[in-house]
Amino acid sequence: MYGFKERKAAQVAAYFALKSGGAINILKLAKLVYLVERESMRRFDEPMFYDKLVSMDHGPVASMTLNGINGLRDTPEWIEFLAGRRNYDVLVSENKILDDLDELSRADLNILEFLWEKFGSFDQYELRDWTHDNCQEWVDPKGSSFGIAHGHVFGFLEKANAAALAEEIEHYRNRAFVMDAC
Repeated sequence: MYGFKERKAAQVAAYFALKSGGAINILKLAKLVYLVERESMRRFDEPMFYDKLVSMDHGPVASMTLNGINGLRDTPEWIEFLAGRRNYDVLVSENKILDDLDELSRADLNILEFLWEKFGSFDQYELRDWTHDNCQEWVDPKGSSFGIAHGHVFGFLEKANAAALAEEIEHYRNRAFVMDAC
C-alpha cells in the first residue's frame, strides 16, 4: 500500500515486544498496534504509519502491520526488528533496545507509552474485548473481514472534519504512489 510507513510499523511492534520483556502475544500486539493508529488519528488527525484498517473476528486490526508481524512481509524492516514467532508470541530481534527505534518521534513514543500504561496489564482477550466494546468502527465480520475507512474512524472520534481528514490521507497515499512510480 502506498504511503505505508513499514519501518515505523515494525518499530512500533518491536516497542511493545520490548515492553513485554522481549516477547508479546500476537493478538495483544495486533490490538495495541491498531490502537496506536487510532490514537494518533485522535491526537494528530493522521495515522502514525498509514496502515490499512480492517475488521476481523477478533476486532479491528492494522492489516499490513499484522502481515509483517505474521512474517508475511519478509522485508528488511521486519527482519531487523522482529525475530519471528514462538507459538502465539512475537519475538523482538536479538540485542534490540528502545534506543534502536529511530523512526519514532517523541510524540509517537508518548502515544506508545500512554497505550502501554493503559493496556499493558491486559491479556490478549481482555484487550480484544475492550476493542469490541470501545472501537465503534469495528463491526463483527462473522468469519470474514472488511476494510474500515479512516473517515469512519475519524467520525467515531468525533472529528468535525472527518471527511476532509480522510481525504488528506488519500492525497498522501496518491502522492506516495506518484513518488514510487517515478
